[in-house]
Amino acid sequence: MSANTFHLVIASVGDTKFDAAAESATLPGVDGIMTILPHHEPFVTILKKGKVSVKASGEHKEFDIEGGVLECSGNRAVVLL
Repeated sequence: MSANTFHLVIASVGDTKFDAAAESATLPGVDGIMTILPHHEPFVTILKKGKVSVKASGEHKEFDIEGGVLECSGNRAVVLL
C-alpha cells in the first residue's frame, strides 16, 4: 500500500463488497456526506442509506447501502453494513 492509499473494507455478514487499497471513499453519514482520505483522523460514525463512492487504482466504484457503521483508525477504514 502506498502513502497515498488506505485499506478499505466494505462488508456485511457473509458478503465482502470491497477489500483493498483505496485513494478515497465518499460515504453518506447521518450528518452529511463525508470523504475519507489516507491517514484520516480516527473516528466512528453511523451511515445512512445512499451510495458509497470509492476511488481505487484510478477507477471509481459505487456501492448502494441501506445504512451501516464506519470506523477509521490506523490508515484503515471499515464499513459494516
